[in-house]
Amino acid sequence: MASLARARLARRLPSSLRVHARSVQTSADTTQLHDKPADPSQPITVKLHEDSFHSYLCDAPGLEVQITKDELLTMYKQMQTVRRMEMAADALYKAKLIRGFCHLAIGQEAVSVGLEHGIAKNDRVITAYRCHPYAVMRGGSIKGVIGELLGRQIGMSHGKGGSMHIFTPTFFGGNGIVGAQVPIGAGVSFAQKYMGEKTCTFALYGDGASNQGQVFEAFNMAKLWNLPTVFVCENNKYGMGTSSARSSSNTEYFTRGDKIPGLQVNGMDIIATKRAAEFARKWAVDEEKGPLLLEFVTYRYGGHSMSDPGTTYRTREEVQRMRSTQDPIRGLQKYIEEWGIATEQELKQYDKEAKSEVDAAVEEAKASPEPRDEDLWTDIYYKGTAPPVMRGREREEVHRY
Repeated sequence: MASLARARLARRLPSSLRVHARSVQTSADTTQLHDKPADPSQPITVKLHEDSFHSYLCDAPGLEVQITKDELLTMYKQMQTVRRMEMAADALYKAKLIRGFCHLAIGQEAVSVGLEHGIAKNDRVITAYRCHPYAVMRGGSIKGVIGELLGRQIGMSHGKGGSMHIFTPTFFGGNGIVGAQVPIGAGVSFAQKYMGEKTCTFALYGDGASNQGQVFEAFNMAKLWNLPTVFVCENNKYGMGTSSARSSSNTEYFTRGDKIPGLQVNGMDIIATKRAAEFARKWAVDEEKGPLLLEFVTYRYGGHSMSDPGTTYRTREEVQRMRSTQDPIRGLQKYIEEWGIATEQELKQYDKEAKSEVDAAVEEAKASPEPRDEDLWTDIYYKGTAPPVMRGREREEVHRY
């Protein structure tokens, strides 16, 4: 009787308030070609799977998406390139050329690349420590990321920041403290609103950080002040070595913003992630509706970090199943080939180019020198604001600029 009552109640509620009986789709290849113009310069129209989105307190985006052939090919090459970069970092770490913490995003490429294709160049992005693809997509370089991991001068933070502290003018890191980037992201969007900018901030965090108090404090302030903040939970199913079901009483993270509307997204299909990012930006910037909470349901193939084998809390069969059936790059490859945009051989050429680009960047980064001793006294203050002297570890250790 109770289940019957719930079913009747669900039918009476608007779709945005219903408890979802079905999970969001996480296959990488369920989007269907809807219309392909004869003119190859015109965008094609595709239709996402009906379960690509689940919404909370808002209507979900439309399922029909227009996208150009050039953009599909660009996204494919970018996804291949950032995966090759992460694979190179893995090899360099195992060769003991990279030390310390190193968190890789292999398997989650549809989120970083799709997000970039759905937002504007002047929007801001801030994330946690699984940050390498975002740094490249937001204006950085492969050699800059690899150089930073190696601790070399060519690195994006001149070899002094390491894996978790990489920045560009529109990318605010790379942050090592779990969840601490979320209130910073709300602060960045406060500045955007204060300055009258028509931009927004995407503040990303993982499912492992979703129970942090500071995350909910940021939610409250963003909603209270109607800030253009898009909170983004990258739900890769595991916070370090703990599954989301063991750590969170509510694993529908897109519903956890209280009065902030939310959208759960298939994070393995890059067309869905791009569509969601476009929807979020329109919500926060064009329509000025305030904050929105996105949840990208995705998966990481490796462990939490390089020190984690990733197989003590999940089976090898689970990881292999995700690799073989729901890989985001293979999903996009299937679209491109089946829709007649490029052949398998043409895509293999993109793969070779991505490998060559990463290999060259690795060699250039390895050839770069380590920071000099005097470099320890730089980049402490914003340029032009440094004091005339700086004290070191001891009172007698003083540097004069």
